Amino acid sequence: MWEGLLAVAPIAMAVLFLQLTLVTMPWSVFLRFLLGTVFILAGLVLFMQGVRIGLLPLGESLGSELPKRSSLSFLIFFAFLLGFIVTIAEPDVQVLAKYVDYASNGLIKSYALILTVALGVGVFTGLAIIRIILGVPISYIIALGYGLVLVLSIFTPSEFLAVSFDAGGVTTGPITVPFILALGMGTTSVLGGKSPFSDGFGLVGLASIGPILGAMILGIIYS
Repeated sequence: MWEGLLAVAPIAMAVLFLQLTLVTMPWSVFLRFLLGTVFILAGLVLFMQGVRIGLLPLGESLGSELPKRSSLSFLIFFAFLLGFIVTIAEPDVQVLAKYVDYASNGLIKSYALILTVALGVGVFTGLAIIRIILGVPISYIIALGYGLVLVLSIFTPSEFLAVSFDAGGVTTGPITVPFILALGMGTTSVLGGKSPFSDGFGLVGLASIGPILGAMILGIIYS
């Protein structure tokens, strides 16, 4: 409840201040905003509780058990699959895809962008697991990934360039982040010689590169 209040209260106070000083929107609209704020707070409380009792333990369990019970190729494939699935369920991705569909008058279908973003996250989640296992410095993969981003930005239509970087941002949402972090921490916990602090983090940063590249490639295809 306290975490939810810290997230919602500043926004509510700012809107209340504007309502009393500058904007003065119709009070019926403002009351709907207050009611929506209550619903948002309740949703955040339930969501955070669900993350703690379900999503985080599940990610850590999968990350710690898969290396023991399966081959390297299966572990990488499963990391790809999980990254793909949780991205499709990410609310931020859904919002971006709907707005892009609306702004393009239906030319860029929402499902096309969602699948592209999810595919990018899945691929780079798999690469992040490979990095943990092989001990590849994360700076190398980040440099290579953003080097490709810079190269593709030359060929990507300007309409897609901004969308591509937003696609990388929306993947760092409330479902994808805790699950991918938990998966990385669980994987490093069972691999000898791996540090959960230095090797278990960085998956989210790497995963956010994939949607940028994917959206750029989608833009080149559309052009």
